[in-house]
Amino acid sequence: MTGVETEAVRAAIEGELRLLDPAVRSSRTETLRLLDPEFTEVGASGRRHTYEVMVAELAEHPGSAADGPVHEPSEITGVLLAPGLVHLTYETRFAGRRARRSSLWRKRDEESGWRMYYHQGTPVPPDVP
Repeated sequence: MTGVETEAVRAAIEGELRLLDPAVRSSRTETLRLLDPEFTEVGASGRRHTYEVMVAELAEHPGSAADGPVHEPSEITGVLLAPGLVHLTYETRFAGRRARRSSLWRKRDEESGWRMYYHQGTPVPPDVP
């Protein structure tokens, strides 16, 4: 990996981890800073979420309460697909359930920085290793 690739992947992973932090999830200001205005998500629940919905509701989603369960990520890997576009994959555990996750992070310019453009969570059945 080149220095540019390493820095892009590192920045995307840092953003992803911030979005898993209850303090960030519960902050509308931080959510606005980390989600791309064209963001969409297909959650582990199967529901589709838009940017507007996530900005308005992320603080109410599971994993956003300071005293509640948190998403525990593991095996985060990333690849620079093109300049300004990083793909991350990883797994989370949350309240005894597992999900495999995939995110696209986009950087349009230096001012806005890296922002999550797309996210998908897929539940992992208990009997799947």
